[in-house]
Amino acid sequence: MPAVTVRKNEPFEKALRKFKKQCDLEGILSDVRKNAYYDKPSVKRKKKSIAAKKKIAKQSRNSR
Repeated sequence: MPAVTVRKNEPFEKALRKFKKQCDLEGILSDVRKNAYYDKPSVKRKKKSIAAKKKIAKQSRNSR
């Protein structure tokens, strides 16, 4: 859980920026997006396979 200490006379906007940066560094937002809905294990395997194929195709395009 990210925690931000707010100094005396520190503007709210600055504290909010610090909090957002902490959330980014800890990967909270990406984790929330990943767990926003349930994927069946078969769907997860299929997505993983498609991502691997895309990665291999991209690497072969860039190696030329």
